[in-house]
Amino acid sequence: MPFIEWAEEYSVNVKEIDDQHKGLFQIINNLNDAVSEGKAPGVIDATIHKMIEYANVHFATEEKYMTKYHYPGYQEHKAEHDQFNLKSLEMNGRLKAGVYVMSTEILRFLKDWLTNHILVTDKKYGPCFNENGLI
Repeated sequence: MPFIEWAEEYSVNVKEIDDQHKGLFQIINNLNDAVSEGKAPGVIDATIHKMIEYANVHFATEEKYMTKYHYPGYQEHKAEHDQFNLKSLEMNGRLKAGVYVMSTEILRFLKDWLTNHILVTDKKYGPCFNENGLI
């Protein structure tokens, strides 16, 4: 059973961005599956790297459209992205330093951040993007 399931309430009504969000849901669920199967230590490094890759690609997509469409909440939104990046890099640094990063910590962080960020912050830009023809 998935740890977090995509539901229509998460949609920002922009297919490209919804698809990227679904990708992070999959990263979270893959880690949860590994935890359930006792394989978490083998996937933690890959999960952290996927988090960082996600941030680079997905945040760049959102920020590109925010800039293009002069979204008024850009600075606040970007600050949240920057916080996600810092946390991901901090986990990666701990891992490289030999400090064990718990899979439950990653799961909790990803689920909490993703659901709060999408349902609160991302939902705000949807109308702006849609009004500019992005669907």
